[in-house]
Amino acid sequence: MASTSHNHHGLGRVGVWTFALDLQPMSRAQEAAHELEELGYGCIWVPEAVGREPFASCALLLSGTERIGVATGIASMYARSAITMQAGWRTLAEAFGDRFTLGIGASHEHMATKLHKSTYEKPYSSMVEYLDQMDNGLFAAAAPSTTPRRVLAALGPRMLALSAERGLGAHPYFVPPEHTKVARDILGDGPLLAPEQAVLLETDPIKARDVARKHMATYIRLPNYANNLRRLGYTDADIGDKNNPPSDRMVDAIVAWGTIDDAVTRVKAHFDAGASHVSIQVLDADAAALPMQQWRELAEATKHL
Repeated sequence: MASTSHNHHGLGRVGVWTFALDLQPMSRAQEAAHELEELGYGCIWVPEAVGREPFASCALLLSGTERIGVATGIASMYARSAITMQAGWRTLAEAFGDRFTLGIGASHEHMATKLHKSTYEKPYSSMVEYLDQMDNGLFAAAAPSTTPRRVLAALGPRMLALSAERGLGAHPYFVPPEHTKVARDILGDGPLLAPEQAVLLETDPIKARDVARKHMATYIRLPNYANNLRRLGYTDADIGDKNNPPSDRMVDAIVAWGTIDDAVTRVKAHFDAGASHVSIQVLDADAAALPMQQWRELAEATKHL
């Protein structure tokens, strides 16, 4: 089986991807992170958009735990200069060693231009230049004793290949298992492949797909995600647009809804396709809820994967 041949690179097999911690007071987020650690998850992935500043957030979550990894999923290259990115990266790597993983990405055009007042051209070439600036940047503070860990948000072939050349590997988001298979073929056997998988513990198809479509609404309108799904053979009718929701086929490919067993089957499908680590994003009808109970159930159900 493919899953046994891929080292999980210190992240553990299964992690949690969540924005829910940003919605709690930090003291509560630290308590939740501590419980996630006790439950056996290997890593907590936190996003960057308009929530907490991710380096500060990761430092606080790492300080409130002892063993679990924390990763940015992802820190945007448009949110800070390369020299600032590498300073934050090295600061956390020095303090927490291999428990911190920097996930870095080119984000999306509207985030770069509207939020950060930057230009968005040639994301691949821009990323190469940015990584060069990071790696050649000055850092006069106490240096990490371990090699700082870095992954790239990668969907397409060129960025996937770059993720293996310039870091541990890739962190694809909003992808079905068939993308994981494609990605592993591109990466080859060694590099980290850590996809995110949305999970919804709801067995009513109408309710489940309604929650799933609300979650997907933002992402299907972003060209990077839509183009990636097209490469996998999904049609424009499947993907939908601002006036038309995604098809049932598309919803079911992106969101693993149903029972705990359905969720575990989907996570296992990523491992069978070549994933080293899968980060589970729990969806809830209450988007602001802290899904502790679902995390507990999923931890128990996935611990032997």
